[in-house]
Amino acid sequence: MATKLPLVVIVGPTASGKTSLAIKLARKYQGEIICADSRTVYRDMDVGTAKPTSAERALVPHWGLDVVSPGERFTAADFKRYALAKIAEIRARGHVPFLVGGTGLYVDGVVFDYEFGSVADDSERQRLDVLSIEELHEYCFDNNIKLPENDKNKRHIIRAIERRGKNGRRRSDPISTSVIVGISTDRDLLRTRIEHRAEQLFENGVVEESIMLGKRYGWDSEAMTGNIYPLVRRYLDKELSMMELQQRFVILDWRLAKRQLTWLKRNKFIQWKPLVEAEHYLSELLVESANS
Repeated sequence: MATKLPLVVIVGPTASGKTSLAIKLARKYQGEIICADSRTVYRDMDVGTAKPTSAERALVPHWGLDVVSPGERFTAADFKRYALAKIAEIRARGHVPFLVGGTGLYVDGVVFDYEFGSVADDSERQRLDVLSIEELHEYCFDNNIKLPENDKNKRHIIRAIERRGKNGRRRSDPISTSVIVGISTDRDLLRTRIEHRAEQLFENGVVEESIMLGKRYGWDSEAMTGNIYPLVRRYLDKELSMMELQQRFVILDWRLAKRQLTWLKRNKFIQWKPLVEAEHYLSELLVESANS
């Protein structure tokens, strides 16, 4: 029975509504949610990463949240191991696993069974970390290492060097039992949702959370160098006004959404559907699965 339960994968850009859909379906069809998000794995980063609220988590079991502390290393390979263990546990309980998120590498690592490279060597990482982006590019060219897709991201370049430019093996098609649905959203509607969520973040105290995180983990912690936190630091340093902070965060989230879509669009197995159609489609699939 457990092996017949589908792995429901719901993907889409930030603010597309995938989380609310997953909660709705998981409540109705005895599901549990695994969050595939490289930001929500960190403890204490609740508001700034737009984690599901405590009320939402009370409705449906959520996994993949608060896994490590900011500053601790947590890679896509770590997530794959974690997610596969949770999928097995959820199925063993007779429940349906939902893999939900916008971090494409986290999702693909599970769905296409990526074979990730070896664990990074700390001394080599420290040596590479002091190099500039330009110097890292030159190192890759000199050593015939293929640059990652995001060749402006220092962490991505270093990881490519650590893998020596070789991507691990992966399946050519998704694992059997999985169904992958992407939430397609009108561009203007998505922008509006991003703006609305930004307002919610500030109403929910993202500035206060950032101050707490900066004191507890340090502003230079890797988990603090992305998302909204560097902008809040600039606001606290009087470099930005509150209005500028909010405007720049909307731009930041909009760019994130576009990067997520660029990654996801490469996956020809994703069935793209508007939110309402996605709900109907997955509901029919889950009813059929329950009756089979």
